[in-house]
Amino acid sequence: MRKTAFVAGLLTAVFCISACGTSVPKNTVNSLDDLKGKTVGVQLGTTGDIFAGDIENATIEKYNKGADAIQALKQAKIDAVMIDMETAKAFVSKNPDLKILDEPFAQEEYAISYAKGNDDLGKKIDEALTALKSEGVLDNIVTHWIGDAADHVSFTPDSSITRNGTITMATNPEFPPYESMEGGKVVGIDVDMMNAVCDKLGMELKIESMEFDSIITAVTTGKADVGVAGMSVTEDRLKNVNFTQGYATSTQAIVVRTS
Repeated sequence: MRKTAFVAGLLTAVFCISACGTSVPKNTVNSLDDLKGKTVGVQLGTTGDIFAGDIENATIEKYNKGADAIQALKQAKIDAVMIDMETAKAFVSKNPDLKILDEPFAQEEYAISYAKGNDDLGKKIDEALTALKSEGVLDNIVTHWIGDAADHVSFTPDSSITRNGTITMATNPEFPPYESMEGGKVVGIDVDMMNAVCDKLGMELKIESMEFDSIITAVTTGKADVGVAGMSVTEDRLKNVNFTQGYATSTQAIVVRTS
């Protein structure tokens, strides 16, 4: 009798360890108001990192990569992730256990950063962006990366153009569809846009991948000519670099578990 009870108790304990240990707490964030007092994951140095500080009594967990924040969310180490809307859609499309809240957190405009004092380059890029917008080239680039008909076909630089000089672009390939790694190279909206800009300027594009929070430093120290990584204009960033006109508008989204 005592042996039977012991065995039964042991089986119960083993079941609890295997079942209870793998259970994931239920999602409790279903609106922006629910973020109060919760633990929110962000990618270090992004605008999500900045905006998350406005959430009342929230604990902010910072990750080097957005994918790391998403993984922590799936493991219930955090309650939500704040990230760019299009990037959020890319993550959610591959993770059916995640969803995006209906309410966007904030809207932002992306622009290209360049070093203070390098106004000649900034002016040339601005002129190129204005032309690419009026010609519909930027809109066409976006359709290849965003929407139901997105085919991820990259912009092809014009091989007939004579090129003099190089523009080095600092980026962080962790923000699909703006930049990500495919086939061992960086691809996405920002890469295509800069290739189109280089066509206008008659220059070669060189890409340097790095952590997002290293991009501004790379630009200010001359390691890179521009920072292009789904980067929005903020007061803090304007203290260190200048920005071109905006080339895309996005929103900060909140990603949570579905249940």
